[in-house]
Amino acid sequence: MSDSIKHECAVALLRLRRNAAHYAEKFGSTDFGGTKLSLLLEKQHNRGQDGAGAVTLTLTPENGRPAYGELKSASDSPLADLLSLLAKRRRMDETLFLGHLRYATYGKGDVGFCHPFVHKSARLSRTLFLAGNFNLTNTHELFDAYVGMGKFPESTADGYLICEWLASCMLGEEMARKDGSGSRSGEILVSALRNLLPRLDGAYTLCGMTGDGWSFAVRDPHGIRPGYCYVDDDVAVVASERPAVQAAFDLMPDEVKELVPGEAMIVAPDGTVSFVKILEPAERRGCVFERIYFSRANDADIHRERKALGAALAKPLLDAVGGDLENTFFSYIPNSALVAFHGLLEALWTEGLAEGRPVRFGQIAVKDAKFRTFIADAAARREFYQHVYDVTYGLVRPATDTLVVLDDSIVRGNTMKNAILPMLDRLGPKRIIVASSAPPICYPDCYGIDMSTLGELVAFKALVNLEGDRAIAETDDVRALYARHSLAELSSEIARLITPKGMKAKVDVIFQTVDDMRGCCPDSSGDWYFTGDYPTKGGERVLHDALKNYLARKEGRSY
Repeated sequence: MSDSIKHECAVALLRLRRNAAHYAEKFGSTDFGGTKLSLLLEKQHNRGQDGAGAVTLTLTPENGRPAYGELKSASDSPLADLLSLLAKRRRMDETLFLGHLRYATYGKGDVGFCHPFVHKSARLSRTLFLAGNFNLTNTHELFDAYVGMGKFPESTADGYLICEWLASCMLGEEMARKDGSGSRSGEILVSALRNLLPRLDGAYTLCGMTGDGWSFAVRDPHGIRPGYCYVDDDVAVVASERPAVQAAFDLMPDEVKELVPGEAMIVAPDGTVSFVKILEPAERRGCVFERIYFSRANDADIHRERKALGAALAKPLLDAVGGDLENTFFSYIPNSALVAFHGLLEALWTEGLAEGRPVRFGQIAVKDAKFRTFIADAAARREFYQHVYDVTYGLVRPATDTLVVLDDSIVRGNTMKNAILPMLDRLGPKRIIVASSAPPICYPDCYGIDMSTLGELVAFKALVNLEGDRAIAETDDVRALYARHSLAELSSEIARLITPKGMKAKVDVIFQTVDDMRGCCPDSSGDWYFTGDYPTKGGERVLHDALKNYLARKEGRSY
């Protein structure tokens, strides 16, 4: 992706179902749990680089010693710090492990906002740990409601609020039963989840555990955020991405199951695993951006879907160049568009579109090593910004070739306009076609992606230009304004907006259609950022507030 957007988080829950001696004998490891948690987090490092945290819990605590260890970092290299802390911890008799990688879509980027959150109590059954990959549209309302219950929250972090509220629900359930919680803690946990979760509007995969050894994982009823689980005689494990579980435990894809939305995996202190319905099932609306960009492509299904997305663009691109493959060079924006690019090339070769003619392709743009500069001069800063990517000379024939570059999506268009297109123009192509494997992003997101305003979206800027300020100011439904314009009209205006001054080559933009995207990703219908079709009432409210904030020239998130 050319534009940088913050998104998602990663969670990992691991329960060892045997004693430490078993893992030492079977696997030759004295720290089986710590090693596997480290692998689960390392294989999901793409999902969060703002902070990292873990809690390790023993089920054989000794009086005078902590039953759990809490490790967190919000440094410039939080995951590396966390893995080092895990390796250096002193006790190796833990049974439960909860880890998290964070992108700061809500709250500050300091260690106080890092998961897991801990509700402390002198009674282990009342001690609660919680981490999640989630974003809620009604955090402010939940905060006010919690205060209205006579509570005094010590943080505004949404994870802290959920942890404290769930702990309060569990305590209320325990006190209501008045018959001791020991043998019925599982019922108390399930009842507390059923009490709290209906209040949450948004997307979530939540994992948690109690100090006396209960653990759980649960997804929102629409299944917006991903979650996968694996259970055998040795372990019960949950992670945000299937390949992480596969890699950590050497599994085939069909051995790792998807967590059923609205259903909780509950693991008892004795290691017994059960699956319990918490919320009534709702329409499945898995985030399609997970398939297009966010999740790693070494998930076999995602790999196939991304190739299909690239293949779906083959005919539109061939039509756009008038079938002139001899004078067309194909490339992509590294590295996330690579799999879709393979699909595009495969379609040109194997589906008869090229009809035996050679297809010229190669890596034109090369992402340079990340560097920082403190140059004060604005012109000099712009010059440095244009060198985020290096370029391969000698592949594109100046004044002759059309250069096609594939990106997975275009969000703001800033990097495309200020860095990529000026760089590509230096190659001298007569025309540049920017192809997006995703449709235009027309609407804000509020379920995990750091993209909650309208004014930042290049598609909305194009709409404003096409409709005029007055039409935008008078509408109460942005979707109706988009419906007035064809994809070709919107694409043409976006191309004009992302074309930098002084550009010699003509710039065109071709987007994936929504219908083709749905055909490529049939099991992920969460496409609200393309269609405006939000799965919850909170999403509709965010769209309304985003328009209101745009008209008021108010910056900041819309929820």
